[in-house]
Amino acid sequence: MIDNATLLIGIAFSSASLTVALLIGWLNARHEKYLVHGGFGVASVAAGASILGLREGSYDLFHTLLPYTLVVVGLSLIYSGSRVFRDSNASLLPAIAVVAIALPVQAVPFLMGYSGIGAIVLNIAAGVFMLLCAREYWLIRREAWVALVANSTLYVVVALSFFACAVMLVLDGNWVLTAPADNWAEDLNSILSLTGLTGIGAITLTLHHARAARRHRLEANTDALTGVLNRRALFQRFAESDSVTGLAVIMFDLDHFKQINDRMGHAHGDFVLTRFADILRQELRHSDAIARLGGEEFCAILPGRDRDAARQVAEHIRKAFADLALAIDDEGKTTATVSAGMATAGVNETFSSVLSRADSALYKAKQAGRNQVHVAPFRLVA
Repeated sequence: MIDNATLLIGIAFSSASLTVALLIGWLNARHEKYLVHGGFGVASVAAGASILGLREGSYDLFHTLLPYTLVVVGLSLIYSGSRVFRDSNASLLPAIAVVAIALPVQAVPFLMGYSGIGAIVLNIAAGVFMLLCAREYWLIRREAWVALVANSTLYVVVALSFFACAVMLVLDGNWVLTAPADNWAEDLNSILSLTGLTGIGAITLTLHHARAARRHRLEANTDALTGVLNRRALFQRFAESDSVTGLAVIMFDLDHFKQINDRMGHAHGDFVLTRFADILRQELRHSDAIARLGGEEFCAILPGRDRDAARQVAEHIRKAFADLALAIDDEGKTTATVSAGMATAGVNETFSSVLSRADSALYKAKQAGRNQVHVAPFRLVA
C-alpha cells in the first residue's frame, strides 16, 4: 500500500497541475472569474497538502495549523468559484461567511493543544465545503446533465470521506494527537481526494470549453448591437428553399434612419435601433424569431400566426415604437417611426418567396407615406 504521505504529495502535484490548467484557461478568457477562484483555491490546497506530505511525522503547530488553514482557505475559494460558475453575478458572502466561521473554530483547539479536536473541525469544514460545491453544480445540472451530475457526485463522495475521517477521530476519542491519524478513513480520504480532484478538474475544464464553444456560436449568430439574430443565423434557421406553409413574416424598416444618424449622430442612431429591438422582444413570443438583416431593417418570423393575428402584432409593434417618441432631429419635433410589410405563406410556399412578398409589402408601406403596416395579398396557388 502507498503510505499516506505519498498520497498527499500526489494530491499536491495533481493540484499544482490543475492550478496551471485553470489559470491558463483564465488567461484566454479573462471574464471567466470562476477559473481564478478555482485556480488559487486549488493552489492553496496544494500548498497545504505539500506541507502535510513533507512533515516526516512532525506534528507541531506549524505542521498542523498552517497546512489545515491553507486547505480550508483553498476549499472556500473553490466554493466561491463554483458559485461564480453557476452565476457570474453570485454573491461571495456565503463563501466568506463559512470560512470566517471555520478558521477560528479550527484554530482555537490547536492553539489550546487539542489537536485532535482541531483535526475533527478541519474534516467537518472540508466536508461542508464539498457539499456546498456539489449543491452549486446540482442547481445548474440542466445545462449539461451528465457532466454536472458527475461533478456533483464527485464532490459528495469526497465530502463523505472527510466526514468519515471526523467520525473515526471522534470514535477513537483521542482529543490530543501527537502524530497524524492513521486509519482506513484517512487513507480512503487521501485516495478519493486525489482521484476526485483529478476528475473534478477534468470535468470543470471540459465544461469551460463547452461554454466557450456555445458562447462563440451565439456571438457568431447574434447581432452585436441589438442582441437579436443576425442575417446569417436567420437563413441558417430558415433556408430559402424551405416550405413554410402557414408562416407569417413581417419586415420592418425604421423611417428616415439616415436623417437620425446625420442630425443626431450614430450613437443616437444605435440607441434607436436597440430600443426598437427591445420593442420586438416585448411584443413577440419566445417561439418567434427576430433578426436584424442589416442597417435599420429587421425581420420577424411568426410560426402559426394567421393573417389577421400577424397584422395585429405588426400594428402593436408600430404603435409601441411610435409611442416612444424618440427624437430624430435636434429640435425634437419629429420622432422615429417604423414601416412594416407583412406576408403569410401559402400552401407549399418557400421561405424565400414569402420573404420577398413581405419585402414588397414593406416597399409599398414606404411609398404610401411610412409609419404604417402594409399586408401582402394572398399568394395565388401555382
